[in-house]
Amino acid sequence: MAPPPVDVRVTRDDDGIVRVTVGGAGPDFTLAVLDVAGAVLSWSVLGDPGPPAAEIHDVGRAQQWLWAVYGERVAAAVHACATGQLAETVVPDDPTSLAADAARLGFGHWAARWWPASHLDGIPALQPDVLGLELAALTHQCQQLFDGTAGDFDGQPDACAAELIEDHRAALDPLIQWWRAASTGPAQQVERVLRLIDDAADGAGLDGPELRRLRSLLDRSSPAATTSLNPGALFARSDGYALAAGELLVTGGRLIARGSGTNDWRRYPAGLVDASENAVSWTARALGARRQFEVEVVAHSAAPTTGAPLTAEIRVNDGPRKRVALARRDDMWTGRTDLDLPPGETRPRVELGVLLPGFDPGPGPETAAERDAIRALVRRRLTAAAQPTANDALPHGSFSAPFLAEIAAATTDEDY
Repeated sequence: MAPPPVDVRVTRDDDGIVRVTVGGAGPDFTLAVLDVAGAVLSWSVLGDPGPPAAEIHDVGRAQQWLWAVYGERVAAAVHACATGQLAETVVPDDPTSLAADAARLGFGHWAARWWPASHLDGIPALQPDVLGLELAALTHQCQQLFDGTAGDFDGQPDACAAELIEDHRAALDPLIQWWRAASTGPAQQVERVLRLIDDAADGAGLDGPELRRLRSLLDRSSPAATTSLNPGALFARSDGYALAAGELLVTGGRLIARGSGTNDWRRYPAGLVDASENAVSWTARALGARRQFEVEVVAHSAAPTTGAPLTAEIRVNDGPRKRVALARRDDMWTGRTDLDLPPGETRPRVELGVLLPGFDPGPGPETAAERDAIRALVRRRLTAAAQPTANDALPHGSFSAPFLAEIAAATTDEDY
């Protein structure tokens, strides 16, 4: 059943950009964003996955997909605003299958960038190669959104299915095993992903033993189920990451104070820090006349051990902000610095956050409520993913059925 039409506002800025507005905006980590031909599309993952908002900078290039995503009325309104016939108008969209596929592709890219994996919060990480291959399949399915040829998508970083297949081909053989073992649940979803990957690889001229095995199997009739299989076990990590109770960086000295900091997901890329609100903590100690400030940040399970200049930003008693380099130690990012505190200070007012320099968006509104809403969303999705035949349990605004990476995460045996 197609969703009902939604009214969208179409306007033209003074700089010539045509905007299609649907509802309100939110923090960037609540937005699924997709770079397409001539425009950027976005959806709120916390809202109804209806038509996307759009910022169209090249209406000519966008004409190839505008009508197919929004319908003829919105496409005509965009053209009228672009040519100066209208300054602003409100028209209903015409829901389409490409709009639904684009929303799902956008949500997949959101999951790759913002999924709040956390040992502390019990939210498992998504296996990147599984997600990457499903994104490759969806990208191929949504080729009308992009212009260019295979491997040539200037200014469209989300467009190249072939590159995704090459980057994530390590999951091809496990996906084939999943397909051959599955008799119920996501079997059709796995097969659809594999057939789209095969078609995309063939069109891009990709080759390799995994792709040849895939084609050979797809050329036969659908394989009969062999044995039951836990998809989480197929993609389990082998890095041995386990959350340990962190020890204080310094032994001895007198404890002055301790507390927690702010874990703002916007200030570092995915895969560096555990997404929990409680992942960032600090301790102030007196070591003789010195006052030392220690920082501990729970690392993401995929965090690199070297090469990432993760930094803590500290402000004490409304003083200047100071940045301290952090180093990966086991399952923690740690760092320390000397601070000037008044003699006898026992309750310093501390602001502490963690960031990757150059990735910092600067000050913004408080977003703790939106982070909680994101955690609630992914928990609902994981609950539904653990019961693939019960997808109706997903709330309105869930961007359709779980991704394969969500199903694998929901059935993992790892300790979360």
